[in-house]
Amino acid sequence: MLKPQWFIRQEMPQDSHQIDLIQDEAFGPGRHTRTAFRIREGVPPCMAHSFVGLMDGVLAGSVRLTPIHIGDTSAMLLGPLTVSPSYKNKGLGKALMKTAHDAARSSGVPAILLIGDAPYYGPLGYQKVPDHTMELPGPYDPERLLVLMLQDGPLPTGLVRAGAEATV
Repeated sequence: MLKPQWFIRQEMPQDSHQIDLIQDEAFGPGRHTRTAFRIREGVPPCMAHSFVGLMDGVLAGSVRLTPIHIGDTSAMLLGPLTVSPSYKNKGLGKALMKTAHDAARSSGVPAILLIGDAPYYGPLGYQKVPDHTMELPGPYDPERLLVLMLQDGPLPTGLVRAGAEATV
């Protein structure tokens, strides 16, 4: 069986509506109340680190990285990673993640934080955040708080908050 050939490019402003539709389909309207969404609220994603995947001209998925601070460290919050249901399990999510990781790493981003499933994100290099090292402004399952260190250095610690003024 042949693997699909994805075309991955940086997200553009005109992609926003289609991305919103895919996110609504994947996560439902309740997504706006989740802690990760609340951290991102009012902060635009970093377009240099946000990508879409297309197949035959159809936008099939996206990944966004949004600037945050973890204590005094500028970092990125991943999310959402979204793949349209008709394109799931074809490798697009992992391809989008790799592209976002490479872009963030090359621009000096020290870490990417996310709230997600360790069995999916673990093979991509994410590790569980040690208990009591980061504080989020809302409820979350500590078992699902994961981080990917992109640069050498200590694990960032402290309060996680929006980082619109971040320059990474």
